[in-house]
Amino acid sequence: MTDFHSYVPADGHGLPHDPFNAIVAPRPIGWISSVSAGGKRNLAPYSFFNAFNYRPPIIGFASTGAKDTLANVRETGAFVWNLAARGQGEAMNATSATTDRDEFVLAGLDTLPSVAVAPPRVAGSPVQFECRLTQIVQLTDAGGGAIPTWLVLGEVVHVHIDRSLLDDGIYQTARARPILRGGGAGDYFEVGEDARFVMDRPR
Repeated sequence: MTDFHSYVPADGHGLPHDPFNAIVAPRPIGWISSVSAGGKRNLAPYSFFNAFNYRPPIIGFASTGAKDTLANVRETGAFVWNLAARGQGEAMNATSATTDRDEFVLAGLDTLPSVAVAPPRVAGSPVQFECRLTQIVQLTDAGGGAIPTWLVLGEVVHVHIDRSLLDDGIYQTARARPILRGGGAGDYFEVGEDARFVMDRPR
């Protein structure tokens, strides 16, 4: 029989480090660029990020705490997701710092102009999604009590893909070398072609 370590989260996990983030992993990184109503730029990575709908394409990230990105998106109704690839991993990590400085300058990153929204794109990122805000949802616990985390959802209105990632029009996921968030204080994973396997959907 399997020997489980079982616990009630509200009572504590009883381990040296909370395993939740390490279990729900690896997770894609929401590297989000935004601007305030006054034009101040912001760039920050979010470890709670994913895609939620095909048509229209909708992505979302969760802000634990009312951070600058949340305020900017509320004010302007727009943001850009930038794919965090291995070559920019250290720069992405630098943008996680709590600072009043421009994170693009702090991390030594150039920008590209967006087409449909005000926030800039990260130059060198192989894929960017320009998004318009659809919903901001404050999360609640099982008893209905509000918790200080907000889910920000946006419709993807313009997509930019480095053409070198396309083979006969098919996007090559591993070629982009996306990095994913694991658990612990600083665990990340890289997607590689050697990790790919195929399972066709049953008909």
